[in-house]
Amino acid sequence: MARKVNIVPKAPVARILMNAGAKRVSADAVDAFADVIQEIAENIGTQAVRISKHSGRKTVQEGDIKLAAKQ
Repeated sequence: MARKVNIVPKAPVARILMNAGAKRVSADAVDAFADVIQEIAENIGTQAVRISKHSGRKTVQEGDIKLAAKQ
């Protein structure tokens, strides 16, 4: 079985949930939320790279990220 690498650290993910109003957060909830955040971030990153390439650039810029996040 392939082991999944967590790029998003668990402590900040738990802190996000706590700041959102959670009194307690289970380890499974932190893992699930981290997976969702990572998937969304990867999708935005992929879109931002496409936008920068379409603009004739190799460098991803802030505007590319913001535009990709809106889609």
